[in-house]
Amino acid sequence: MSEKKMNFFARSSKNQKTFRPKKSARSGSKGAQLKRHIDNTLGQGDLREAVRLPPGEDLNEWLAVNTVDFFNNVNMLYGTLVEFCTSATCKTMSAGPKYEYRWADGVKVKKPIEVSAPKYVEYLMDWIEAQLDDEIIFPQHFGVSFPPNFCDVVKTILKRLFRVYAHIYHSHFQMIVKLKEEAHLNTCFKHFTLFTLEFGLIDGAELAPLSELIETIKAGQ
Repeated sequence: MSEKKMNFFARSSKNQKTFRPKKSARSGSKGAQLKRHIDNTLGQGDLREAVRLPPGEDLNEWLAVNTVDFFNNVNMLYGTLVEFCTSATCKTMSAGPKYEYRWADGVKVKKPIEVSAPKYVEYLMDWIEAQLDDEIIFPQHFGVSFPPNFCDVVKTILKRLFRVYAHIYHSHFQMIVKLKEEAHLNTCFKHFTLFTLEFGLIDGAELAPLSELIETIKAGQ
């Protein structure tokens, strides 16, 4: 592992409350096999090929393993910024002056509440982790069916992970550049964007805060 990557992972692990242990592919399923496929195609630098559903594979399995991957990536990236993204520096969860995000999970918090960016991310990571650990939503064993609303669950998870990307780009990109992490951030976001576009997982209105960057990605630049 290069020194640059070691420094990246070291910074990510400073705050264990926000940076969670990396989630693994689901056992007893095709998850591990599909994860290897992702790693192999990413290793070849072909992100557009990496997001496509492999021939003969189940779409829900593909959505599941990629959702875990994207959770890990955002977790890692945000983990490098926890000392800079604080309740004092980021009093609201925003993506520029036009976009502010409020937290609600529909269960414990039904009416959206205004919280700081780090609190929003903390709530979000807790919520996503609970979804990933729920075997009814993300089955852990081969042959167990995904729930009928699985695609909707994935859409909500990815929509909210996008908000973390939007906050990072709008509020912390200068720090990302200072830490020399912009190439890693851009690659992770490009992979995330191409995947969500491939399967229509995030509404266009939600993508507005990073529309110019997304248009560049779509154009293959």
